[in-house]
Amino acid sequence: MQIPFLSLKAIAEKYSGEIHAAVQRVVDSGWYLQGKENETFENNYAKYIGTDYCIGCANGLDALIWILRAYKELGVMQDGDEVLVPANTYIASILAITENNLKPVLIEPKFETLEIDDSLIESKITPKTKAIMIVHLYGRCAYTEKIGEICKKFNLKLIEDNAQSHGCRFDDRRTGALGDAAGHSFYPGKNLGALGDGGAVTTSDKALADTVRALANYGSQKKYVFKYCGRNSRLDEIQAAVLDVKLKHLDGDNAVRQQIAKYYYDNISNPKITLPKRIDNRNNVYHLFPVFCEQRDEFQQYLKDNEIQTLIHYPIPPHKQECYKDWNRISLPITEYIAEHELSLPMGPTVNIEEAKEVIRLINEF
Repeated sequence: MQIPFLSLKAIAEKYSGEIHAAVQRVVDSGWYLQGKENETFENNYAKYIGTDYCIGCANGLDALIWILRAYKELGVMQDGDEVLVPANTYIASILAITENNLKPVLIEPKFETLEIDDSLIESKITPKTKAIMIVHLYGRCAYTEKIGEICKKFNLKLIEDNAQSHGCRFDDRRTGALGDAAGHSFYPGKNLGALGDGGAVTTSDKALADTVRALANYGSQKKYVFKYCGRNSRLDEIQAAVLDVKLKHLDGDNAVRQQIAKYYYDNISNPKITLPKRIDNRNNVYHLFPVFCEQRDEFQQYLKDNEIQTLIHYPIPPHKQECYKDWNRISLPITEYIAEHELSLPMGPTVNIEEAKEVIRLINEF
């Protein structure tokens, strides 16, 4: 049985009738940018997340870049200020900070949670620290009450990288509405994925929302009048229409992910395989299901030989990348352990129990 890591084709086929109708509606409208589809999706997504504003943009990296750039334009931050960020994140979180001439301060995760270690944060705060960027990695909620208290105590902005956790919650609030602003990615493989690139910023700060919207539209708030040196970073009408279709099914799709995750947790028993700490489904929408193995590369090859597709997230952490060569000698042992031992199992809204059984059988026989 060949089992893909994630079948984007199968996901699109699941809602093909609604998606085709949405795309046809846009084509027939003759309006392809900054129209009713964007307005509808932005309103619906803001309501879903629980913020006053949503601003569509070209991708998730841009969303994070615009948040930080807007804070600079509003005088909240300036060149050289520091942003605390988890060390074990996809590089986009870091790129958004350095793109704005700000300084990332890398914080190790707790291996138990795989998220930023809130016990290390306060010791890293300096007079130049202006924000904490939390990353809800793998679909797990990274926010803690302690992080919220630290932000209040030191008057820091809390920015969420919500690229991997659409629909996740902390108590009665969704990720993307826990801090001052959040960046969202709608890359096709995300829990809420477009048929191409797409992103958004959510916030309840009107000044920030207005600034982000202008920056992503060449720096313009009024046609041919440019307040900022911005860029062109817009969500097109077709992607907005497709996302609005898939938003209606997001909670159901996440429930399928949670069901498959439960099956993995209940049945994987090989002592060579370490599972991440199990947390409440409200706090985990399982964008990925990472496991850890001392023989990771051998394990991945074994699964590949048995037609199980897996991926590594992420084999080289940001501080070991050539683009950040000044950091290459930094030692971050937990982040490095995760990078060297992590393997992501098949996970998504089209994975079924029979496929999960086969994955589990092979894992337990490794």
